[in-house]
Parts: sequence; structure tokens; C-alpha cells
Amino acid sequence: MPARAVIIIAALFAAGVAAAAAPPTPVRKGSAAFGSWRDDAPGVRRHLRPDDLPDAAAQQSTIGASPARSAARGERVPAVPAGFAVELVAEGLDEPRTLRVAPNGDVFLAETGGGRVLVFRPGADGKLPAQPVVFATGLREAYGIAFFPPGPEPTAVYVSQPDRILRYAYRNGDTVASAAPDVVLKGIPAGGHSTRDLAAPDARRLLVAVGSASNVAKGMPTRSAGEIAAFERTRLRGAAWGDEDRRAAVWTIAPDGGDARLYATGLRNCAGMAVQPATKAPWCVVNERDGLGNDLPFEYATRVREGGFYGWPWYYIGAHADPRWTGERADLADRVVVPDVLMQAHSAPLGIAFYDGTMFPSTYRGDAFVTLHGSWNRVPRTGYKVVRLRFADGVPTGEYEDFMTGFVIDDTHVWGRPTGIAVARDGSLLVSEDQGGTLWRVAYRLSP
Repeated sequence: MPARAVIIIAALFAAGVAAAAAPPTPVRKGSAAFGSWRDDAPGVRRHLRPDDLPDAAAQQSTIGASPARSAARGERVPAVPAGFAVELVAEGLDEPRTLRVAPNGDVFLAETGGGRVLVFRPGADGKLPAQPVVFATGLREAYGIAFFPPGPEPTAVYVSQPDRILRYAYRNGDTVASAAPDVVLKGIPAGGHSTRDLAAPDARRLLVAVGSASNVAKGMPTRSAGEIAAFERTRLRGAAWGDEDRRAAVWTIAPDGGDARLYATGLRNCAGMAVQPATKAPWCVVNERDGLGNDLPFEYATRVREGGFYGWPWYYIGAHADPRWTGERADLADRVVVPDVLMQAHSAPLGIAFYDGTMFPSTYRGDAFVTLHGSWNRVPRTGYKVVRLRFADGVPTGEYEDFMTGFVIDDTHVWGRPTGIAVARDGSLLVSEDQGGTLWRVAYRLSP
């Protein structure tokens, strides 16, 4: 065992349990939707639109802000809506990040700092066990996890590292890798953003998210229109080059790692992916660029269209030109895909999971949950919470709602930064956070 041993705690905190759910609060729109951690609470709803983006020239720079300081959690627990309860499952984990649930219900966790993939097998009551099993170890910054092919009987589990994708043989119920993994893809550009999430929308391919190497690609060498056209014939329209070649993108690869090519471009850092169950559409949550101000540009969650261009580095949230690239790539202005759900700038979304369980009230089914890791360069801070994206008949409404808050202690100190998220087989919600190294389970407890 590593020095930072995992300490499992089986304690139930009945936070937020009440006799009846509170009525919905009014939706905050436009500038009223801007705020900080002080404005957050379960049930607070926001709806941001492209027209709500502030003028870049009028924004104050965020340069000079500093990361939050880590503080001990003590007896603090996250706040959740009325009728829900929060259970602390584990602490002492070393940078726990991506969570995935196997078809048989086992919960796989990428312990990025510890270089491991852990497995928690729920009991008959849905609670996670007192001790995880180590599925694989010796991994450098393990992050993405995907079972393949999608469906009830996967034969492999894929795990990503910053520069490669590994494939482990897998059968339902395996809690320890039966053999060394195959390296199905290597040579992924490393450095800069290191998150490499994985998704399997169908049995033909996997998707791999590869974030940018920089904030806004100012180091890209100048190219003529002809050179750009020739380059894009080998990539996709809107693909960046130089140190950003094949980055700020989602790739598609065959199950054996072959046929690796760009699927979508202009996504600065798609830190988390999920497949929408009803439509089988892949979704990304994206960390946008810095340096334009406290409220620019919005972060977002979006369906990822094959061949789509999402703006980075020349544009953001549609045809809003980044002033650091004024006059460049005017040919792309009318090609930028506007994302589906906009979230407050610098919130740093990391994980996304669609709710397809039956434990929560029926109004949750089909919605999505997103973890917001929290800002490091905004005053006052924002993020540090889990939000719910609202859908209607499978289509995002654009609204998002605070679901799990309370990770911030004051303007300077935080005890938790949400990272991974997954829906357990019993319908409870699982959330990891990497500041305090904890894993949480949220269940619905309201008596009928």
C-alpha cells in the first residue's frame, strides 16, 4: 500500500433530509446568473445565453488571482437538496478523478495521483464496501475509463494516460486485471492539459478527448491561407497546428487503436465525456480559456458533432472573436458550433454523467450532472460544486441547477474540489473530489 493509505469510512450523513421538497426557485438569467460560491445553494437555478456574454473590452483581467488554499474538512459535509442524504464512502485517496460503473454494478475509480484504478463493489443495499480492490497499478496519471463494447457484456476496459491508451481484457465481475494491458494507442501529444477522457458511443469506435497545450495558442506559427487549406485536408476544418496539432479536439479511434483521426475540433479542454442514453450522442464538458476577465468566456457542456468546430482559439461561444486573435480566421466565424449549456466562466467542469436511474424522483431522469472543479483565477471564486443540467424530452433547456454545494470554507480556503461523477446501478449518485481525496454517495431518502 502507498504511504497515503485509503481510509474507508462507513458513516451516513442525513444532510438535506426533509419532509417535502422545496418549491423551485426563480431562474437567474443574464448578469443575475453571475456570482460566486457565496451565492450557491442546492436548488439555485441559472440560465446563460450567448447574448449574456460581457464585452471583452470592458472585462477586468483575472491575472493575479491565486489558487484556493486547501483546508481540512473536519466534520463538514456537502449540502444537497431536501430529501437527499450524503454518505462519505472513502477518504485518503490520492487525486481521485474519473468514475465509471461497470454493467454488473462495480464502481471503477481512476486514482490519478496514485497511478491506480480501484474497484468498489456495492453491497445489496447499494452502499460501497469498506475496502476497494486494486484493479491495476503502476499507471502514470490514469484518467479515462471506458468499458467496451458498450452494453451488458464488455470484453475490455480501456484506461487512458496522457500519452497513450491501454486496453485490459475484462469480463463482468473482474476486480483485478487478469493480464498486462495492451497499448492500443500511443503518441498522443503530452504536456499542457493532461486529461484524456474516453467514451464509447457504439461498438465501432471509441472517442478520446485531447486538451490543448496552452491557453490560447499564441505560439502557433503564421501560415498562409493556402498552407492552412492544405493542412486542414489532413485534419479537420478549424484544427490548430504547431504545438497544438491534434489538440483541443476529440479523436475517434478503432477498438484496436487504428484509424485514429479527429472527430471534432476547437474544444479547448474537453475534460469529461459521456454518452447520452436516449440519443447515444457523445457529450463533452469543456474548460474554456483564461485571461479575458472574471466572466469571459462561459464554460460549457455540449453534444459533440462529428466534424464540428467549437471555436478555440480564434472564437468562443459562437462567432465571438477572441481579441488576442482579432482579424484571424474570419473564414471560420460562421462555422462555430454554439454549445448547448453555458455555465459561469472559470467554473472548470471536469465530469458529466446522465441520470438514467430510478432512485431519484422521476423529474431527474434524463437530466445530467456535472462536477465543477472550481476557479483558480477568478475573484470571487466560482464552481466547487455539482450541478444538474435540465433536459426536456431529451433536449437540453440550457438551465443548470446547483445540486451539491458546500465545498468552500471562505474566500481563501476550500476543502473539496469535485471531479468524477457516475450513477450507480441502484440509482444513487457517486462523486469524487481531489482536494481532500474523498468519495461520496448521494441517495434519495424522502419517505413516501
